[in-house]
Amino acid sequence: MGVTLLRVDDRLIHGQVVEGWVPYLKVDLVIVVSDAAACDEIQTALMKMALPSSVGLLVLPVVEAAAALKSSQIAARSALVLVPGPAEALALIEQGVVVDRINVGGLHYTVGKVQLGRALFLDEKDRLALRALAAKGVRLEGRALPADAEEDLTAALEGK
Repeated sequence: MGVTLLRVDDRLIHGQVVEGWVPYLKVDLVIVVSDAAACDEIQTALMKMALPSSVGLLVLPVVEAAAALKSSQIAARSALVLVPGPAEALALIEQGVVVDRINVGGLHYTVGKVQLGRALFLDEKDRLALRALAAKGVRLEGRALPADAEEDLTAALEGK
C-alpha cells in the first residue's frame, strides 16, 4: 500500500479525480503536495468537501511531504498523491519517495506553454523536470481518466 499513484494535475482535486481516479484506485487518502494549497485554508476546505467522506485529505507543503509519504502511517494507507506540476513530483522523488510511474493528467495552457498532449501544455521548466524524472527510471504516463489509453510521455517528450 502507501502511494498508489502520483498524479500531476494543476487542478488538484476536481471531477476527474473524485469521480474517476479515487474509486478506480480504491484509495482511502488523498495527499495534495502544494506550497500554495497548504497555506490556503479555503482551498483546503473546498478540496475536503469535494471528496467522499470515507476518503481522508492531507494538504502538505513540498518540504514536509516527502517525510510524510515515507512514514509508516502513510504506508498503512492507500494514497493518491496529487501535485500541481512536474517540479513538485521531481522534488518528491529527489527526496526519496519511491514510485514506479507518474500519471500526468492535466497541465493546462498558460502563456509560454506548448501543447504536448490533449490536456498537456508544458513550458521548458516542466519539460526539464519530466526529463529528469524519466532519467531516474520513472515511467511517465499521460492520461486524464483511468479508462483512457496510456500515452508514453517519455517518448512524446523526445518527439518519438
